[in-house]
Amino acid sequence: MPDHAFSSDPAVQTQLDRLTALSPGRDVLGLERITALLARLGDPHHRLPPVFHVAGTNGKGSTCAFLRAAIEASGLSCHVYTSPHLVRFNERIRIAGRLIEDDMLAAYLARVLDIAEGTGASFFEVTTAAAFLAFAETPANACVIEVGLGGRLDATNVLPQPAVCGIAALGIDHEAFLLAPEAGTPDLPMERIAFEKAGIAKADVPLVIQRYATGMMGAIAGQAMRAGAYVKARGEDWDAALYQGRLHYRDVDGRLSLPVPRLPGEHQADNAALAVAMIRHQSAVTIPDSALSAAMGWADWPARLQRLGVGPLTALLGTGEAVWLDGGHNPDAGAALARHIDGMGGKVHLIIGMLSNKQPGALLGPLEPFLASVTALPVPGHEWHDADAFQACLTSGLEVTAATDVRSAVQRLSDQQPMPVLIAGSLYLAGEVLKANGQEPD
Repeated sequence: MPDHAFSSDPAVQTQLDRLTALSPGRDVLGLERITALLARLGDPHHRLPPVFHVAGTNGKGSTCAFLRAAIEASGLSCHVYTSPHLVRFNERIRIAGRLIEDDMLAAYLARVLDIAEGTGASFFEVTTAAAFLAFAETPANACVIEVGLGGRLDATNVLPQPAVCGIAALGIDHEAFLLAPEAGTPDLPMERIAFEKAGIAKADVPLVIQRYATGMMGAIAGQAMRAGAYVKARGEDWDAALYQGRLHYRDVDGRLSLPVPRLPGEHQADNAALAVAMIRHQSAVTIPDSALSAAMGWADWPARLQRLGVGPLTALLGTGEAVWLDGGHNPDAGAALARHIDGMGGKVHLIIGMLSNKQPGALLGPLEPFLASVTALPVPGHEWHDADAFQACLTSGLEVTAATDVRSAVQRLSDQQPMPVLIAGSLYLAGEVLKANGQEPD
């Protein structure tokens, strides 16, 4: 479905209107259109600084944040391409450390859209081409590029020779795109997911991976062998663990004792460790160990177990209790949230909004033992699950109530027993929350 991007800048909005009109309601995976479009632009993806290419179901964005932090802590400049945006479309494209300015964004989108006629390029493909064009024409020391969906057929997978590729945690998501039967793909769902993500493997490029089930490891190894990539697997070529208040990392080049990541959640240690492993298994960009340590505290990734600051939204609660925000929407995200709440030692009020193409039980299942109340919200600009859909997933007898927007939902909780609040279920909803609290990403 379209991302319904909006901008306060008229020139940007003109191009965003054109961009949104391209999408037929969902993007169709495949490399033919993006390849043709980039050819018309002079193949800018062949002129990028060294690329760190990251795939995964959960954690790929956080891994990108740790990579960026480490590169910049080294005194180097870094382009970053991620998706989706939370509040402003500009968040998708970071030029040498700063969000792309409105005038530059409007100009690059116009250039790509003008030349894209007849290619059938989608919303994401045009955005990817604009990012690659901007990256090729602006000096920087490195690029961090996040896969949009899947890997094998994702528009970012035209990159010819990254410095290193990485795969974060894997789980079931985007079932309509990644689990549809196709000749030559594995039969089992999780192996098929692994197969798709490992499609980013490139000849003579390290493919740094987490630890997965045996069948998934086999699917990844098969893709790497076909591509001629070098698999660098956790537990074999590198490893990491949290103990005694530190993140301990090791590989063939030695051991590191790093600070625990500032980003909340035990899973962030895994994402940070993957970023460290990617950096230490490539040779295109020199990053000292001191920068890896600094990255643990520098990395920032909004709406991923983010504790909201004091703002117009949190003030409505009137209790001073913590308000947590997370855009997760699949079972692994639910499990990570449940671990975090369990560690807090109590229950939370849940405010949830979820797209209609997601499974409402994905979050509610793991979270249900920790819930004091559930309030369902619409996700503006998208089809969404109503309160009845969430109610059907609960077994505890807890009643799901409905609210029209996040402000009214938070205001209503001010009359209930004070306890932390979790707002979760959609990155699109997370963007609305950050905007309402005056915490737009920068």
